[in-house]
Amino acid sequence: MLSKLMTGMRALLWKSRVESELDEEMQFHLEKEIEKNLDRGMTAEEAHFSALRSFGAVDQLKEECRDARGVRLIEEFVQDVRFGVRMLIKNRGVTFVVVLALAMGIGANSAIFSVVNAVILRPLPYEEADRLVYLTERSAAVDEMPISYPNFIDWQNQNHVFEYVGVYNRNSYNLSGEGEAERIPTAQASADLFKALRVSAVLGRLFTNEEDKPGATPVVVLSYALWQRRFGGQANILNQALTLNGKSYTVIGVMPQGFQYPSRVDMWVPAGQLSADWQHRANHPGLFGIARLKPGVTLAQAQADMDDISANLATQYPDFNAGLRVRIQPLLEVIVGNVRRTLEVLFAAVGFVLLIACANIANLLLARSTTRQKELAVRKALGARRTRIARQLLTESLLLALIGGTFGFLLARWGVRLILYVSPNAIPRADEIGLDWRVLAFALGISLLTGILFGLAPAIQANHVDINETLKQAGRGTTTREWLRDSLVVVEVATTLVLLAGAGLMVRSFYRLQKVDPGFSVERVSNFSVSLPPRKYIDENQRIEFFQRLLERIRGLPGVEKSAVASCLPLNGSTWETPFVLDGQPLPPRNATPVMQACSVTPDYFRALSIPLLQGRYFDQRDDRSHLAGRDLGQVSEGLRGILGVNVVVIDEDFARRYWPEGDAIGKRIRFGTDQEAPLLTIIGVVGRVRMEKLSQDSNRVQAYFSFAQLPFPAMGVFIKSSTEPSQMATSIREQVKTIDPTQPIYNFRTMDEIRTASIAPERLNLTLLSLFAGLALILTMVGIYGVMSYSVSQRTQELGIRMALGAKANDVLKLVLRKGMRLALIGSVIGLLGAFALTRLMTGLLFAVSPRDETTFVVVTVSLMVVAVVACLIPAWRATRVDPLIALRYE
Repeated sequence: MLSKLMTGMRALLWKSRVESELDEEMQFHLEKEIEKNLDRGMTAEEAHFSALRSFGAVDQLKEECRDARGVRLIEEFVQDVRFGVRMLIKNRGVTFVVVLALAMGIGANSAIFSVVNAVILRPLPYEEADRLVYLTERSAAVDEMPISYPNFIDWQNQNHVFEYVGVYNRNSYNLSGEGEAERIPTAQASADLFKALRVSAVLGRLFTNEEDKPGATPVVVLSYALWQRRFGGQANILNQALTLNGKSYTVIGVMPQGFQYPSRVDMWVPAGQLSADWQHRANHPGLFGIARLKPGVTLAQAQADMDDISANLATQYPDFNAGLRVRIQPLLEVIVGNVRRTLEVLFAAVGFVLLIACANIANLLLARSTTRQKELAVRKALGARRTRIARQLLTESLLLALIGGTFGFLLARWGVRLILYVSPNAIPRADEIGLDWRVLAFALGISLLTGILFGLAPAIQANHVDINETLKQAGRGTTTREWLRDSLVVVEVATTLVLLAGAGLMVRSFYRLQKVDPGFSVERVSNFSVSLPPRKYIDENQRIEFFQRLLERIRGLPGVEKSAVASCLPLNGSTWETPFVLDGQPLPPRNATPVMQACSVTPDYFRALSIPLLQGRYFDQRDDRSHLAGRDLGQVSEGLRGILGVNVVVIDEDFARRYWPEGDAIGKRIRFGTDQEAPLLTIIGVVGRVRMEKLSQDSNRVQAYFSFAQLPFPAMGVFIKSSTEPSQMATSIREQVKTIDPTQPIYNFRTMDEIRTASIAPERLNLTLLSLFAGLALILTMVGIYGVMSYSVSQRTQELGIRMALGAKANDVLKLVLRKGMRLALIGSVIGLLGAFALTRLMTGLLFAVSPRDETTFVVVTVSLMVVAVVACLIPAWRATRVDPLIALRYE
């Protein structure tokens, strides 16, 4: 075996020397045979011819010797590649069109695959990431809710299925001191969160369980990016004191480069040191859990164990835990979220584009193979095997595919940039998207597959060449099997209609989404956030004074028409929810208590955002905390003290309609929460409903607004309606804030139009990409129909000439050609409609206010496709009417 391999390698590497040796050996044996014949008494001429006859065909013997070396296939492959390259250079026009179509198809597929690979296929960047799960609480009314901190402690102590369980929430802290004051995204995390993720600090250490308790020394861990950006990557950052929210924290570590969990966070502080309110089991302060399954423990086993713990806690604490359970999900599934379905639809769509490109190229190569039929017939007549000819044609197809795939892989880089540019925040794990070896392997694999796909048709066709008929026609060629080319066009039309239907549904969906009334005006309104440190602004009056001074200064800026502050931000899901009961109604069961979306606002909030007043009045200067003057609050619990100043409320129209359908909500009262000592609030106004989550979502929660002068939060958003460009105001506003408090930063400065645009970013991504793919498919299909009809006209030139010579009119010829093209388009459209009805159901979760079987969309895209088919047929049909009968009768 080894000697045969060595012989083969020698024959490949030193081919000329081996061939020379073979010639010498054959000549040696021939001369020996001639000598024997001379010894037998033959003449020299007779001896020579007798030796040749005994040897047989010398060339055939040489071929047998070459076969014995085991390198014949390799040599033939090299020959095929060389011949294929010459043919591609010879037919530059065809090569250019094929490579361009493939580059677009493979490039689009590679770009989408790079997203799928980064978001879905690639494991999370943690050790044994498949063992990580995401924990929340759930009830009969709410499928997913934050975790109560005491419940988390019980889970830690009682579970038998997790190595570690940690919790975190998102917040942001004011970093002040040296340099410009800055708002830093921060995670309040338990120490076991890092253990569950199996990460460690690249510099210093992480906080311990002892530091993750009330009363411990405040410590902070920095992200690598913040360490580099703010502190210049100084190694002496450890043990330095940072002022966060007016409190001193000691830096104990820096996380590795690229680590961010949760995403877009730059600092981590111990969760166990935080507010005493967290220790109350009724509070669910935005905490979410991360746990690592023990080896061998399945998700089902973990769920069963946590269900047992939840049941025990419900028995121990019926007032707080009745009906509460634990929801466990794989962490990757939570991070990917709803984008999985989007990527599946886009991946299918871009696959259809490549299929159309393959059909188009196969048609083009079929047409070219017709002109090569004499060449192929000569090859077969000279003894070429069918497999040899098919291999030659497939080699040419694979060369085209590899060249197209190479350019497609390069185009994929721009495709990825386009995807991220269209909607940078619509895709999770976007920072991991890129072209790696998996994408390269995918591009190579799909290039080889497409090369085989579009190369099969010409290869099969070549094996049906009739040698005698082809050679007798002296180069005129035979007619390619028409049904095969027509079938490919039908496939193109059907597939394109499916893509057009999907894109049409997305267009109608996005149009309707754009027409949704958010309940407020985004025109010339900007917003930024301010979060006052609770330790510095501990008193309600301090907060009220700060924001009142800020609003006064902002109103004095040129171009400012209205300014207000609010604790909520429309279209951003930033409201807070609180239970309420109607005055005079019996207290409902705990799990059945109605909940409202709440927001604290200043009087001009409604005017700045043009939220209409439907009944009653807006807030005014009367709605403050003056009614508490002289009241002793010493005996009031800390939980009630903050809300006692509230005595009036403005509700939205849905609130009024649901609970007072007769239209008499003004003057009615509701209780803030379920505590009997909680204040009663008088309804003074009814306003229009505002979309608080996203433009495509509307919560079933009713909405209520409280006066900021009665319920002042430290973290508020500032809204400005102005006649000037918002970006020009940012610097002036920062200066006004510094004048009031030099250590106070502002952050998230943006226009409401930008916020509205961000709320529909996923829908815009779907629309843009699906429409792009559908448009590309439509162009390819138009080219495909044109190519088939043009080829058909050229094949029928003599027939058309005879028809016209016998009296056929130009209109008759035009109809004849159009009829064939429209028949193919009609058959493809019918098949495409059936496919679209079946496949667009997968888009249900991506559509807004549009049925996946919307009749208008299907009619419009079908008619549009038929119009395109007519246009594609018109040029060949018009050319057919210009045929000169005399020239046609002499055709070929």
